Amino acid sequence: MIPFTQVQRAGWIGSLLLTLARLALAPAFIACAVLGAQGWILALMLIAGFVSDVLDGVVARRYNAITPFLRRLDSSVDTTFYLAVAYSAWRLYPRPLRELAWPIAIVIAGEAANYVAALIKFRREPSYHAWSAKLWGLLLFVALATLFGFGGVALLRVALLAGVVAQFESLAITIVLPAWQHDVPSIWHARQLRLARDRPNSAGGV
Repeated sequence: MIPFTQVQRAGWIGSLLLTLARLALAPAFIACAVLGAQGWILALMLIAGFVSDVLDGVVARRYNAITPFLRRLDSSVDTTFYLAVAYSAWRLYPRPLRELAWPIAIVIAGEAANYVAALIKFRREPSYHAWSAKLWGLLLFVALATLFGFGGVALLRVALLAGVVAQFESLAITIVLPAWQHDVPSIWHARQLRLARDRPNSAGGV
């Protein structure tokens, strides 16, 4: 780990604790769904998870304590948390969600394909935090909060479409990136990183 000042270490620990709190919410979410908790309770837990997801990055950036470990952990915990939320939603609202089975399956398959592609190419899981993924996360949060709070699925259709786009861009980023890197905002940025790597080689060959 890069040497930290005392203040940076405090920020790193704070960010880590926020991420681990979201991880702890995953089994709690499933337990509440299995026990038949009311929708508003699940909606509040979802809000808590979303807030922790926002704050862990804010704290890490505020204290200049961002590390590859934190970013990789954040991505893995996001996947774990939202899989728990997805299972809970399917358990509580199976009938309306069956109508969205295909887009849900495509998003899940895309997530799995992205992990496999990054592991094969970089020996690490993806941790891009791209803009499209952030939009997908925001829309998914709103859609699921609406589902748990009011039983509506209309917004989920929009969120799933954004999810498909985000998964395709993540896979494209993995293909284009010359080496593993966290926090790649878009495929354009991945392309710029590849061009920057290739330029010295081209110049040396002239």
